[in-house]
Amino acid sequence: MPQSDAIDKKLPRGHLRGFCVPEFRAVLDAFERNFAEAEELGASLCLSVDGRTVLDIWGGVTAPEGGRDWDRDTVSIVFSCTKGATALCAHVLRSRGLLDYDAPVARYWPEFARKGKGDTTVRMFLDHSAGVAALRDPVRKDGTYDWDYMVARLQDEEPFWEPGTRNGYHGLTFGWTVGEVVRRISGKSLGAFFRDEIAGRLGIDFWIGLPEEQEPRVAPIVRHVWPSDVPLPPFLEAVVKDKTSLPHLFLMNTGGFMPGGANTRAGRAAEIGGANGVSNGRGLCGMYTPLANGGDDLVDAETLAEMGRVSMATHFDATLCIPTRFALGF
Repeated sequence: MPQSDAIDKKLPRGHLRGFCVPEFRAVLDAFERNFAEAEELGASLCLSVDGRTVLDIWGGVTAPEGGRDWDRDTVSIVFSCTKGATALCAHVLRSRGLLDYDAPVARYWPEFARKGKGDTTVRMFLDHSAGVAALRDPVRKDGTYDWDYMVARLQDEEPFWEPGTRNGYHGLTFGWTVGEVVRRISGKSLGAFFRDEIAGRLGIDFWIGLPEEQEPRVAPIVRHVWPSDVPLPPFLEAVVKDKTSLPHLFLMNTGGFMPGGANTRAGRAAEIGGANGVSNGRGLCGMYTPLANGGDDLVDAETLAEMGRVSMATHFDATLCIPTRFALGF
C-alpha cells in the first residue's frame, strides 16, 4: 500500500488527527461527516489489514462544554465491546485445554447449579441462551461494583427460560457469568486475567477495571436522549411501560451503574465484564488484529474457528426484542 497520509484538520469542535492510507479515504470522510452532520462529540477509529494499520484517527472534544480536545491517547467506556474482551479470556482458557464449552457450568462453578440451572453449559453463557439475562429483585445501590455480591445473586436466580432453549441478550450479566468461570479456572479476577494474558501481551490500552492512574485520559459518556417525535422501538416500549419485563430489568435494575455510574471512578474501577471496559479505537483494533490473522499465540486454530461460528440465533431476542445472532461471545 502507498504511504499513509497524515491528517490534521479543524472540526466544528476540536480537531481531526491521525493518519490514513489513500485506499481508506472514504472511511475517513465518513468519520469526519459525523462531526459536521450528526453532532458527533468525540471519537476514535482504527483499522488494520493483514496486520498492518491502515487508518488510525481521532477527533472532536471530550465533553459538550469545556471539554479538551480528544487526543491520540483519550479512552472511554466501550460498553458492550467489553463482552468481546471477556469472551476472549474464556477462549484463551479453552485453547489451553482448561475449559470445555459444552461442559456444565457446575463443573467449574458448582453453586451456579441452584434453582434449576444445573444443565447450563459454558456455551450457553457465551451465546446468551443461559436464561439469566437480568436479576428480578432490586440490585442494591452500587451492587454491580461488588463482584462477589453479583455472583451470589446470579447463583440464586431462577432462569427466565429453560437454559439453552432460546436467547436473550445478557447485557450486564454476561460479565459475571463468563467472568466467574474465568476466575474459577485461572485463579485470577477477570480484569487481572485480561490484563496479564491479553492486553499486556498485546501492548494495548484496554482495561476491565481501570487503574486510577489512567483516569485523566478518560472521556465521559454523554447520555443519548431519545427524540420526543420518534416512536420508541419495542425494547424501549417495554422498558418504559412494564417494570417487570426483561428489557426493563436489564436496563434499569443495575444498582445505579446505568445510566450514570459509567462516569464515576467507582463505575470504572469495578470489573464489569459485560459493560465497563475502557479503551479506544486503537485498543479494540489491537485486540482483534491477531484474531483476524490466524489467532497469533492467543488461541489455536480450532478455537478460533469455533469462536466465529453462529451458536444461537432467533427472530425475537427476549431482551432486545429484535432478531439476533450470536457466536460465542461475539
